[in-house]
Amino acid sequence: MDRLVTIMARLRDPVGGCEWDCAQNFATIAPYTIEEAYEVADAIARGDMAELKDELGDLLLQVVFHSRMAEEAGLFALPDVAAAISDKMERRHPHIFGDVAEGGHYLWEQIKSEERAAKGETSTLDGVAIGLPALLRAEKLQKRAARTGFDWPDAAGPRTKVIEEIAEIDAATIDQREEEVGDLLFSVVNWARHLGVDPEAALRVANAKFEARFKAMETDAGDGFADLDLDKKEALWQAVKRRAG
Repeated sequence: MDRLVTIMARLRDPVGGCEWDCAQNFATIAPYTIEEAYEVADAIARGDMAELKDELGDLLLQVVFHSRMAEEAGLFALPDVAAAISDKMERRHPHIFGDVAEGGHYLWEQIKSEERAAKGETSTLDGVAIGLPALLRAEKLQKRAARTGFDWPDAAGPRTKVIEEIAEIDAATIDQREEEVGDLLFSVVNWARHLGVDPEAALRVANAKFEARFKAMETDAGDGFADLDLDKKEALWQAVKRRAG
């Protein structure tokens, strides 16, 4: 870790450092941080442990990068980051590190609620990061609301809502479509949550499946795929689906 911190400091040296690294700030690095987190998730999904090791290193570099920029600004440094998360984990596990007899998810949520209150957050929905992927943020907002009892009793409610939202899209004007499609996506996330399905993970699987099948279509068709009419493309698609089982 000390070696990595030293490398980052050298890269950020305004005299002899890397021009690109020196030009970065929190905002320009943030997209890379998000990207690296997804690459970690991708390596896990593929079961590639060698790749996971590399991707975790890339993600760790992001933490070191942000910490170095904060240190240069006199805000905090990497040891402060490590101390803060250590304090938080001990505080949220008083049954392990303190004198509370029993723990569990309820205690964890209670402590998090107390932390939000200490920050001045008054709404149940406060603290759900705006920068989260939209599907993930929708799910988190819904889970927060559900803690107050504002939730469907079962999956039938959100399923009906999905059907209603589709009808509203059909009736919407051009200017209304974006909002109505957003309502539909939010409802689908709610339905997935009630079915016990992680919508973000489910969409990743669907993306991977579509990508694999589309590439197989291109391979079957050869160089002339783009010139085929839609009926022939559909026939190729169905053939690939049959092969995939």
